Amino acid sequence: MRSATGVRARRALLGAVLALGALLALPLRAQELTPAGLWQSISDDDGKPKAYVRIREVQGEFVGVIEQVINPAKRADRCKDCPGDRRDQPIVGLTIITGVHRDGEQFGGGKILDPDNGRVYSCRLTPIDGGKRLEVRGFLGLSLFGRTQTWIRQE
Repeated sequence: MRSATGVRARRALLGAVLALGALLALPLRAQELTPAGLWQSISDDDGKPKAYVRIREVQGEFVGVIEQVINPAKRADRCKDCPGDRRDQPIVGLTIITGVHRDGEQFGGGKILDPDNGRVYSCRLTPIDGGKRLEVRGFLGLSLFGRTQTWIRQE
């Protein structure tokens, strides 16, 4: 026959172990659900790595900046077709993602610039594969009309 004190002690210990496990899992879950970090973008044309883009959260808004072009000999060094104050700016250091906010497990409401043609699209970012990859959806109007790239987390 078990004593009531022993049963309560086991339940308390089990509860403490579960609570500790949940607390330890929080940083992993938070990392999975954020597009913040360094990402390798992949070319739509040939499927090869194109650039490294650093996404940061600034006051609740996610912003992406090109940190490095992987094969600079194949790309223009300036954004000749970009709109407004980004026209003729260097590609490295160019802000291409702006205004993205958390929307559940997705991040949307922002814009993404394609520096190859200067077009600006609505943007949605979705971490996948446990945060190892990022689906980057650029579209005009409805999300149905657009394209998706999958970027690879570098850090």
